[in-house]
Amino acid sequence: MIAVVTRVSAASVEVEGFREAIGTGLLVLLAVEPGDTDHAVAWMAKKLSHLRVFPDEEDRMNRSVLDIGGSVLLVSQFTLAGDCTKGHRPSFIGAAPPEVAEPAYEAVADAMRVEYGLEVRTGVFGAAMQVHSVNEGPVTLIIQAP
Repeated sequence: MIAVVTRVSAASVEVEGFREAIGTGLLVLLAVEPGDTDHAVAWMAKKLSHLRVFPDEEDRMNRSVLDIGGSVLLVSQFTLAGDCTKGHRPSFIGAAPPEVAEPAYEAVADAMRVEYGLEVRTGVFGAAMQVHSVNEGPVTLIIQAP
């Protein structure tokens, strides 16, 4: 499982009349890989919920999205699992098929809601979406589940 995590002051996703938006929080682009287990889902949900990327009173990155009462916009992004090492067109064999990826993606969102009490908004799985964000910092990290 691979995530690109951005600290934002605002983020939204739009597709064919559907729109979700958050204020301060995390925009997370998430790819599920073949072999990702329930352990990877739980690990990623915990890591994202507790990741300390928000400033404290000394302007040090010591607070998590939980600490600040922020929200999460979770967007499926299978292209993160693309392999660009050969040729000029990415190979996506490193991405889990939709019948595996969608339940895992939903499970990460559910775990963040249920286990950690976060407000989690999601995009539309498998859709071509427009994602907008106001990156703060900028702070952007790549996280890969073990």
